[in-house]
Amino acid sequence: MKVIVAENCGFCHGVNNAITMAEKVLKQEKDVYSLGPIIHNNEVVDRLTKSGLKTVNSIEEIHSGTVLIRSHGAAPAVIDQLKDKGIKIVDATCILVKTVQRIAGQMTEQGYKVVIIGDEKHPEVQAVMGCAGEKVIVIGDESDLHKLPENDKLGIICQTTQSYEYFSKTLQSIVQTSFNELKIVNTLCKEATKRQQSAVELCRRVDVMFVLGSYKSANTHKLAELCKQHNSQTFHLQNWTELDKSTFFQKEVAGVTAGASTPEWVISEFVINLKKL
Repeated sequence: MKVIVAENCGFCHGVNNAITMAEKVLKQEKDVYSLGPIIHNNEVVDRLTKSGLKTVNSIEEIHSGTVLIRSHGAAPAVIDQLKDKGIKIVDATCILVKTVQRIAGQMTEQGYKVVIIGDEKHPEVQAVMGCAGEKVIVIGDESDLHKLPENDKLGIICQTTQSYEYFSKTLQSIVQTSFNELKIVNTLCKEATKRQQSAVELCRRVDVMFVLGSYKSANTHKLAELCKQHNSQTFHLQNWTELDKSTFFQKEVAGVTAGASTPEWVISEFVINLKKL
């Protein structure tokens, strides 16, 4: 089978930085914790766990040692709680996420009601919400538009891993509501956008498309969603072991892409095995 890998796929700078920082601190410190998975990829988390990284879900589980703030970031209140407990903090937050947090804080200071376009349950969005005080609303789709106040100043930002199409479509819905002033800042990740464009371009010219990455990864899910729109034979898998060989029956050319938190070895293993079939 002929296999074509998307020009842009796999680890982004933010993920690479978080993993590098985790590996470094694990060599220097004894008790190292991650408040939530450092990235959304089980293989990477399992490898770091074997090296000593302890993943916890709440601050109450940490009593001493060092805490690694994951790539998705954390709300200022969470950081303050850790400092109050005298716990050492190593910040691996993606630099773009930090920028979005800063923008949310500035909008609040300027009197805007901060509106985040994205998934309210995603850790990145929750961290940004924590930087906007009480004046924050999350819009996932049109069903959330009722949350918007009438005749108010709205400051619009977006979850970094969403697609341009989703951002622009939601904006079109927001501008049709009642408001006094609208300030929009494009906070989409350029690397995520490149991966989306590359994946869509590839899926249009192959018989079957495979998107590799964790089911919990927002950017991987978005890649699969976009590819599915242009190629119905699109399959989201975490790794080679999940492949159902019947998916490429009577197909000659396969396309492969991967989310920003998918390690290179997962992609390589998948491609090598696929070429053998």
